[in-house]
Parts: sequence; structure tokens; C-alpha cells
Amino acid sequence: MVRRIYFDNAATSFPKPEQVYDEMNRYARQIGASAGRGAYREAVETGEIIRQVRGRIAKMLGVNCPESIIMTFNCTDGLSLAIKGLLRGVGREMAGREVSGREMSGRGGQVLHVVTTRMEHNSVLRPLHALQRELGIEVSYVSADAQGLVDPEDIRRAIKDNTVLIALVHGSNVCGSVQDAAAVGEIAREHGIVYLLDAAQTMGHVAVKVDEIQADLIAFPGHKGLLGPLGTGALYIRPGLEEKIEPLKEGGTGSRSEIPEQPGFMPDRFEAGSHNALGIAGLNAGLEYVEQQSIEKMRDHELELCRVFLERTAEVGGLRIYGPDDLAKRLGVFSVSMAGFEPGELAAVLEEQFGLLTRPGLHCAPFAHQAIGTFEQGGTVRFSFGPFITVEDVEYAGDSLRRIAQVAVR
Repeated sequence: MVRRIYFDNAATSFPKPEQVYDEMNRYARQIGASAGRGAYREAVETGEIIRQVRGRIAKMLGVNCPESIIMTFNCTDGLSLAIKGLLRGVGREMAGREVSGREMSGRGGQVLHVVTTRMEHNSVLRPLHALQRELGIEVSYVSADAQGLVDPEDIRRAIKDNTVLIALVHGSNVCGSVQDAAAVGEIAREHGIVYLLDAAQTMGHVAVKVDEIQADLIAFPGHKGLLGPLGTGALYIRPGLEEKIEPLKEGGTGSRSEIPEQPGFMPDRFEAGSHNALGIAGLNAGLEYVEQQSIEKMRDHELELCRVFLERTAEVGGLRIYGPDDLAKRLGVFSVSMAGFEPGELAAVLEEQFGLLTRPGLHCAPFAHQAIGTFEQGGTVRFSFGPFITVEDVEYAGDSLRRIAQVAVR
């Protein structure tokens, strides 16, 4: 039987460190309680696990306010809260007062303008599209070059006097391009605009520091580079900004149970209902593993895999690799296409004949595929690396592509 090698870490990392499985098993069998819903030891221990995760994430981001870390169910959940919560909050605030005499689609306030890019995932594109219908917001989509890189100055040029949000994907889930997030942060600060960073592909892969990037909001999953299970994620909210963000849901928090309103303090303002404590226990172990290995060493390993992949596929006939050639500007996420193959066909051959698990298609980022010129062909086949992928695995992947190309030529 052909050995199966998982090359879909941009969707979710696999396998997880052994300690993730162990900690989830321990929680499920020995703890099992909901945080804040009891004074007994197990409930208190669950609360401590969640507190540890907030602390670990805050340390990773370089901030000293763990309560500003909101636990979410994935990156999409965090992005929806950031985008919809902020724009609804700002829209409601502006609707209550006259702003420069301009009207907002008959709502009594200013039209809200958002700057984003054509490299964004649907987790940003779709909430913005929904708010165009709901609030009449205006959205500017900044173009990227053929390597998937955005010029920060194009973002500056897209800013208007009614721009309230800049949303940027840090690392592309399509072709691995890493944007100059710090330069965009500087532009946002100069103009006093809220800056949202989608760090779905970069948290755990590269250093993401709030003081360097100057982001006001950072959303990321727990199940990718942080090596936790599915159903986990977080949103960093700059202290003070939470007052402008409307919660998307209300409910039990285990705090201030005597009042009918959602508590206004952090993190309870945005954490209604019982946490996914089982998943958060696994995330805690994943974060511990990342700390032990260090992001710097894991990044070095990923860059070595990238170098090998580019070298091994450099002369494969009919194969095209998308994304930056400069390793400093990319992640271990590679989109490829091969002459004579539809993306789904190539992915099927890679799995059935070589045991390589890849992802074909548009990868929930249609504008990104338009930017790199692959939309009309139905997208690409994506290889994405994780910490347990070896150099030998990548060499085998390159050799497999070479063999497929040789057969296709014949």
C-alpha cells in the first residue's frame, strides 16, 4: 500500500503533537466541566486551562493583556466578529449624529469605507459582501501582482476620508505570499484607521508581534500553525477598541448573572456560552509544543522545505509554481498547475498513485486566483507544509510531480 503523506496543512495541521492528543484525552476523561459554571475543582481547572491559553497567546503576540484575547471557534469566527462587530458598531455610532453633512444610504450617517485586498480569503470577502447589503458600505479591493504580493502604497492610495477599516491577509492560503504587514500598520496609524490582520496562515509559522505590526485586531485559528484541534481560534482586540465592537451573540458567561445585558468587560463581552473546553485543552498543549520548539526553529525548518521543493521542481516540464521566489516573502504553501491536467485530476493522481494528499480548486479565495492568473483554469493544486513534513517527504513530492509530467509528455 502506498504511504500517505499529508500536504494540506494550510487547511488544518496534521498530525498534531502527541501531547495534544494526551491533553484532550485527559480533559475528556478526568475534567469534563465548563469554566465559570461551578465552584468545584474540575470547573476551576477548566478555567485555568483557558487562562493559560490566553496567557500563552498574549505572550506570543507580545502583549501584556491576556483578557484582550477572545476565544473563538476558528479564524472565520474571529474575522466575522471583528468585521461585522466593528462596522455595525461604528455605523450605529455614526447614524446617531451628523457627519460632515453626508448621508449613509438614507441611514442618517456617513458611508463606511473599507480597504482590503484581492488576496483575501472568503472569511473576509463574504462578511464584507454581506455588510454591503446590510449597511451599504463601500469596499475597495487593492490588487496584487502575479506573485500574490500587495504594494502597501496601493493601500495608502485607496484610503478615503471615510475609511474606517483596513483588512489584510498576512499570508496567502493560495500561493504562500507574505504581505508587508508592518508597512500597512504604519499607514493605518498615520491615518487613524482600524487595522485588522488575518493571521490564519502565519500564527505559529512566523513571528506575529502587535508592536511591530501595529494591528488593532488579529484573528487566527488554533488548528493550523498553533497545532491545536479544529473548533479553536482567537481574536486579539486592542484594549479600548472593544467598546466600538458590537457582540454578535449574547448569552451565559457565568458572570454578572443577575443582569439581562451581556457583560461589557473583557473577555465576557464576546464569549457567550460554554467554551469548547476540550478543544482549548488541546490548543493549550499545541501552544506549549510551539513554545518548546520555538517559532524561529520551526520557521527555519519550513524555509528549508520551501528551498527543497523549489529546487526539486525547477525543471519539471509543464509544471508551474505560483508565488514568490524569494523565500523571505513566502510560506510553505505552494500552488501548482501542470499542463494537460485539471486541478482535480492532478490531485487525484497524486493521491491514488503516490499517496500525496493535496487540495485542488480555488481554496476559498477566488480573487487571489484571479490575481495570479489561475481562476479560469479552476484554480490550482496546493501543497502546504507543516512541522512534521520532512525533507524526504518534499523530495518525494517533487519526484512524483516529475514522474507525472514525464508520463503526460509521452
